[in-house]
Amino acid sequence: MKFELTVLGSNSAIPAHGRKLSAQLLNIKDELVLIDCGEGTLLQMFAYHIKYSKINHIFISHLHGDHIFGLVGLLTTYGLNRRKKTLNIYGPDGLDLIINVQLKLTETKLSYELVFHRTDPQQSTIVLDTPKFTVQTIPLLHRVPCNGYLFREKNQQRRINKSLIDHYDVPFTKISAIKEGADYTTPKGEVVTHQQLTLDPLPERSYAYCSDTMYTESILKLIEGIDLLYHEATFLHELLDKAQKTMHSTALQAASIAKQSKVKQLLIGHFSSRYQTPEVLEKEAQTIFLNTEAVQEGKTYPVGVEPILFK
Repeated sequence: MKFELTVLGSNSAIPAHGRKLSAQLLNIKDELVLIDCGEGTLLQMFAYHIKYSKINHIFISHLHGDHIFGLVGLLTTYGLNRRKKTLNIYGPDGLDLIINVQLKLTETKLSYELVFHRTDPQQSTIVLDTPKFTVQTIPLLHRVPCNGYLFREKNQQRRINKSLIDHYDVPFTKISAIKEGADYTTPKGEVVTHQQLTLDPLPERSYAYCSDTMYTESILKLIEGIDLLYHEATFLHELLDKAQKTMHSTALQAASIAKQSKVKQLLIGHFSSRYQTPEVLEKEAQTIFLNTEAVQEGKTYPVGVEPILFK
């Protein structure tokens, strides 16, 4: 089953050098969730042929414009398309006020129910628990209340052992029951157990989104050992003073977080417009954590595959 991330926007503050603003699309077993929604996010979903109508949960990290200015346009488009399914939005206090004021003053009537879930940037809590995955907040340090999100896959079913299924000539109509725990009795009366006919589940997969934040080791325990970490890397480390004043991170700091928390792979993004290409940021991060990639918009990254060097 799919667990993959598509990057829609990677620049900070303003669009520049062909890069758009923060937004990501996560596919967890065919459940689509949107993470942040900077200006132009809907156009990016059009460009990359994403079925945005399937999104039922939107996670907002904080209330700076480069992370939310695309949200009202998306919500309005859903209304114009006569969406009926409830849409859930998660984010810090005040997000509902920002959205509702715009909808009210533009006399926009939505065709669906919009439900806001207030996050607490001061502590980590599980804000969504579904049969397929959980979502937990990650407290971050920024100029306004801000939290990241940790997405964890839930235990999967045992997998069918195809070689034994073929060996015992198990009918296709029995497969579903075997997946659920049933044994199989052959025409000769031999009982083949569920354990024999199945393999252990694949390891649970995990993804953490940490943007925007200054360097903080307080998140290390929360993200320890996860498969894929996205951490902002707005500046090169030579601009550490600027990073600290604006409460952002450098590429070197993002890599340090990845190394200390023993994550398998690191993606960096939220690039300052001063960098025409993020390659310099990627190279700096790789001096500490080799398995690092500067995100590319439109690229899809699988979560939980065997770690390989991106470059």
